[in-house]
Amino acid sequence: YQRRVHGTLSECLFFFAACCSMVKLGFIGCGQMGAALVKGVLAQGFVESPSDIFCADPYKPQCDKLEAEFKVKICTSNQEVVAGAELIVLAVKPQCAEAVLAELRPALGAQHVLVSICAGLTLATLARFSGAQASGLRVVRVMPNTPCMVGCCAAAYALGPNATASDGTLIGGLFRSVGVAYELEESKLDAVTGLSGGGPAYVAMMIEAMADGGVRAGLPRAVAQSLAAQTVLGTAKMVLEGTQHPGQIKDAVTSPAGTTIEGVTVLEEAGFRGAVNKAVVAAAARSKALGAL
Repeated sequence: YQRRVHGTLSECLFFFAACCSMVKLGFIGCGQMGAALVKGVLAQGFVESPSDIFCADPYKPQCDKLEAEFKVKICTSNQEVVAGAELIVLAVKPQCAEAVLAELRPALGAQHVLVSICAGLTLATLARFSGAQASGLRVVRVMPNTPCMVGCCAAAYALGPNATASDGTLIGGLFRSVGVAYELEESKLDAVTGLSGGGPAYVAMMIEAMADGGVRAGLPRAVAQSLAAQTVLGTAKMVLEGTQHPGQIKDAVTSPAGTTIEGVTVLEEAGFRGAVNKAVVAAAARSKALGAL
């Protein structure tokens, strides 16, 4: 079972804007991911005013930056966020989540949707920390990734206790403002963690390795890195916007007895495909193990 946020972009934006016209957003933790979401929501006009976004973070310079750049409401406590917002994004370090939610538990209720982007925390754990079973709090777990910071997030989410289909559409729209979003069963979020959660690191390593190869072959470092990154970006756009399978794109570049097939042969001999495959599976297994702790 999976569901992507359906419809044209304009249709999704219209629906989400209509939903959010009555929803106030809160962010507990405004680090890189939280700040990226704030930027995405405002850029798409999903709230009537920046003052409809409530933010709290213990690092004051980050709060000052958000207030200066986006004119959002900066709160002096997490309780103030909960008092002002209905949809609350929990963006704290996983090891801090229990203490934060214990503090907020008396104030959280059925009027709230708690959206956790804390890596490794299951819906059951979040419900236990927040008291969702007794209060009726709606809980949603999301696995985004760091390209959220440049509007290219690859996210998946699972609905938890008390969450409705309308909540799912709303959360899908929120993360679609900074990329793509899929609704999945929670059991599949470990695989998402291994693939798109860790994927930016794998791709960055590939870009770095390609650039090193370019330098080794005689290119200036800046030129090599730019060409490598642009090649990855362009190829990704071909996959996402076209109809060709990645294998077809590879085959179109590898002419008989040409240069590219020589490079592909080296990658195959080094076990490139298998290494990437194993990296995704290993990271997914580690995510599952952490969630069981």
